[in-house]
Amino acid sequence: MTQISRFIGEFVPVAQRATGDGGESAATVRGGGFADYALVSLYCLRIYLDTSYRRTIDLLKEMPQITGEIGLSAVYLPAPSTLCKAFDRIGMSVCRVLLRQLAQLHDLSEHAAIDATFYDRSPASRHYCQRISYRVQKLKVTKLVDTASQAVIDVHCSTNREGSDADLAKQIARRNAGNLRSLAADKGYDKQSLREGLRELGIRPLIKHCIFAPYDHAHNARIDHNRYNQRSMSETVNSAVKRSLGFAVRVQSWWFREFYEIALMCVVYNIRCFVKQ
Repeated sequence: MTQISRFIGEFVPVAQRATGDGGESAATVRGGGFADYALVSLYCLRIYLDTSYRRTIDLLKEMPQITGEIGLSAVYLPAPSTLCKAFDRIGMSVCRVLLRQLAQLHDLSEHAAIDATFYDRSPASRHYCQRISYRVQKLKVTKLVDTASQAVIDVHCSTNREGSDADLAKQIARRNAGNLRSLAADKGYDKQSLREGLRELGIRPLIKHCIFAPYDHAHNARIDHNRYNQRSMSETVNSAVKRSLGFAVRVQSWWFREFYEIALMCVVYNIRCFVKQ
């Protein structure tokens, strides 16, 4: 079995549960539309193949086994524009459910690390940029990564570089409080309110103090250094996702489609790591 076949075989059942339409046919009669799980599967295949919408459909026409596992016919696939606009009706909550369930394919350790990186927005013509006020050039993406399996547990996207990373980390940790025992981060997340908030959630903070006084050395000496040193796993995952799936988002529609694509890039990364085992 090829990796792409294993990829789609693992993804489709999870997509059916996440979208809640697993009992439906992937495609109704011609012109009647496609099930959400089928469109999500095709969209993630586009990310996996790292190609355009049109070329993805062209490639799938030559892959009857892959389209058959989704429940589609190789001769009856959605138009590229249909695939592009699929997420107008699919919310971020579906992407988060997909990410959470596919992370559970891995043997999670309950110890995580957090870090942020930046993704470029796809280049567009000057006329297009002026017409839609296309001024933001980068997206700030914060990933929560399991340090043992290097699976992405959660992701947050933003266009605003201002504000505290520590406050954002607290928000992400709150969403995953029941599944974490410790959270490692670099000194950029050094904020007492974050440490207190993590402890209230039952999560041990592994964040070194910036040195302002002698007692900061004592605080840092008490950190579990083996766990703290694994914070670099978040940087490793950020690099791996960019190298394998690209450092820019392809969609140009503002803003939610780009956020969906980032979340699904993390979904695809989790499955790719699983099928390579």
